[in-house]
Amino acid sequence: MRVAMLLRLILGVLACLSVSLVNAEDPYKYYTWTVTYGTIAPLGVPQQAILINGQFPGPILDVVTNDNIILNLINKLDQPFLLTWNGIKQRKNSWQDGVLGTNCPIPPNSNYTYKFQAKDQIGTYTYFPSTQLHKAAGGYGGLNVYERPQIPIPFPNPAGDFTLLVGDWYKTNHKTLQHYLDLGRPLPFPDGLLINGQAHASFSGDQGKTYMFRISNMGLSTSINFRIQGHTIMLVEVEGSHTIQNIYDSLDVHVGQSVAVLVTLNQAPKDYYIVASTRFTRTVLTATAVLHYTNSQTPVSGPVPPGPTYQIHWSMQQARTFRWNLTASAARPNPQGSYHYGKITTSRTIFLANSAPLVNGKQRYAINRVSYINSDTPLKLADYFNIPGVFSLNSIQTAPGGGPAYLATAVMPAFLHEFIEVVFQNNENTIQSWHLDGYDFWVVGYGRGQWTPASRKHYNLVDALTRHTAQVYPYSWTTILISLDNQGMWNLRSAIWARQYLGQEFYLRVWSPDKTPANEYDIPPNALLCGRARGLHA
Repeated sequence: MRVAMLLRLILGVLACLSVSLVNAEDPYKYYTWTVTYGTIAPLGVPQQAILINGQFPGPILDVVTNDNIILNLINKLDQPFLLTWNGIKQRKNSWQDGVLGTNCPIPPNSNYTYKFQAKDQIGTYTYFPSTQLHKAAGGYGGLNVYERPQIPIPFPNPAGDFTLLVGDWYKTNHKTLQHYLDLGRPLPFPDGLLINGQAHASFSGDQGKTYMFRISNMGLSTSINFRIQGHTIMLVEVEGSHTIQNIYDSLDVHVGQSVAVLVTLNQAPKDYYIVASTRFTRTVLTATAVLHYTNSQTPVSGPVPPGPTYQIHWSMQQARTFRWNLTASAARPNPQGSYHYGKITTSRTIFLANSAPLVNGKQRYAINRVSYINSDTPLKLADYFNIPGVFSLNSIQTAPGGGPAYLATAVMPAFLHEFIEVVFQNNENTIQSWHLDGYDFWVVGYGRGQWTPASRKHYNLVDALTRHTAQVYPYSWTTILISLDNQGMWNLRSAIWARQYLGQEFYLRVWSPDKTPANEYDIPPNALLCGRARGLHA
């Protein structure tokens, strides 16, 4: 009798433990951020900037895989404002994407609480303002997603972890720059480069130890090359993908992209230059920081180590050496190469050609002849509430055609679980940079000239990286493969912000007839409603 009672008690305890384990939620992290204007002078001229909690750059978000992020954003600017989470996939949750096609902007003296999860991700990401030309005033920061303790990483834990936000910068107020674009004028060449919002930053480490440097290009328009005087750098991660650990003297990082490298302080104890300089520009802008050995008594000296300038072939060849580490675990304990993307038959090919037309006598930028204009109502809300007249699913074609460019609120339809090939064709003499929200994708090929079906013979179908932003070199093409496994309304845009502002973007509507939370979460109860959705009930 006692044995039976004891057995029932043990089974009851185990049942309770089982239920608690099944129902256990991932950790929550809470933040309150206040967005204000402030005065800074990184290039020696006092200017207005966008600060978050009084900081420029904003606070670094350090989270762990699968953390739930609850972030209350208070807008104290004189304009509506949004942040977008660059590279965070927002699984089934484009409601939190933070772009004008999915969210109403946060009005001045108001707030909105973002609720999203860094689901099954690990790596180096960023956030920045998606509204107007606010990115030119700051408001950006780093977002680092670390592995869970039980998930091994393919290198020893570094002795320290540094986030470097590098980007071109203007002394001119962001409203003035926006006015240039509104008049149909291109932006002038930037005035300088910044590293973490400064012209002269410093990072310290102990001789003999190895440190991680997370480098993100936060600029508006220019690619950069990164290097450290007297040191080699080992590439270990690109936007969530652990890489084959190649050694480089320097690395190109294009607009919107992020990489993580390991640097061993194995030189004589002194200070060394950390250098970023622009690529593919006639005038080369350079920013330096200092790598300080803690036992150094010698300040930095000597010439700043030069980097490449306009060598397109050099950069393309380097990009081809970025390979996936197929033996490493990712955010979950399974090999990254277990998904054999190269053996999947694509459902269709989409060709996207960028251009820089004049529309109504003003400079615009376009994709497949369509220059995007924002609607008064976010496309996501129009889709949810079946509001007519906001967008059309035939407003952009899947291949470039002849004829003049035109303005439209462009949306391209797609089906959930499609596997597609996207070819970016760049027939201009400037480098392009493309980003897709809500996804990462395999970058399988780069080439000069015009893409043809024969170009597929040169694809990497074994260990290409997955990432969220891909560069396309001048008069060249880049091909990506995408598994459309994330339902929603997703922004595909130029990461070069003047081009995005003047129309080089559209939305990919990944749709399924099955309206279920297994495919996509319902509209959040705190969703802001604006435009033609104002006054409707979620």
